[in-house]
Amino acid sequence: MQPDVLVARTADLTDRNLPAVPALAVEVLSDSTRGIDLLLKRERLQRAGCPAYWVIDPDEPSLTAMELRGGTYHDLAVVAGQETFTTAVPYAITVSPLDLVSR
Repeated sequence: MQPDVLVARTADLTDRNLPAVPALAVEVLSDSTRGIDLLLKRERLQRAGCPAYWVIDPDEPSLTAMELRGGTYHDLAVVAGQETFTTAVPYAITVSPLDLVSR
């Protein structure tokens, strides 16, 4: 399974692939993938130990940021429109859902 966007440490990459768990996996919801992204991919990334999982809904627009704690994803933030989300994991960034989608 490949996330729509992933963030990985340079040291974890090979010339061909990423054999390690990404530091962050991001899924952009669509009508055809919504269930897979929210259930199947989330569960598999959680089981694999991916520390951060974000879901972007371009229809809202909104961002749900989850963090792995104790082997389970917990909502870290849910922001919509021009609201911002700031995090230091896996690196320092501030994002706004409206800036992540093109209209």
